[in-house]
Amino acid sequence: MAGKWVIGMGLCAALAAGSAWAAQPSEALVRELMQVMNVPGQFTVMNNQMASMMSQQLPCVPATYWQNYIDKSGQEELLTAMIPAYQHHFSSDEVEGLIKFYKSPLGQKLVAQMPATMAEAAQSGQQWGRQRTSDMFADLQKQGKLDGQGRCPGTGGAQGQ
Repeated sequence: MAGKWVIGMGLCAALAAGSAWAAQPSEALVRELMQVMNVPGQFTVMNNQMASMMSQQLPCVPATYWQNYIDKSGQEELLTAMIPAYQHHFSSDEVEGLIKFYKSPLGQKLVAQMPATMAEAAQSGQQWGRQRTSDMFADLQKQGKLDGQGRCPGTGGAQGQ
């Protein structure tokens, strides 16, 4: 019964608005937003990070192999795959507002500074995580749940069991 009521209310709201889907941003509008947000530039950063990680994990593969992990074709595929998420979560008016913001001086500063900001924040998060893990291991050792080497006592040395 409740499901029918929700569907009925949704239908009424759609009819009252003319069409609930009319507010959905077009693909072109979402692509414009992605451009002013420098999403393709973020793909380049992601590509470099992926190449570095893969080179470390598979040193037998030349590092240059991974440099095209997200090539032009991959960028287009990723952009296209991301569009429905933006269309689902933002209306046309909201996307237009975001475009206006990202074209503003403050929006452009955000785009320019975000990679460095996120890198610094990630370092802080990693440092915090190492300290938190160390503190929790020390607490578990005090409780006798881990031995001096951070292993479960009496389990043949397996951690975290």
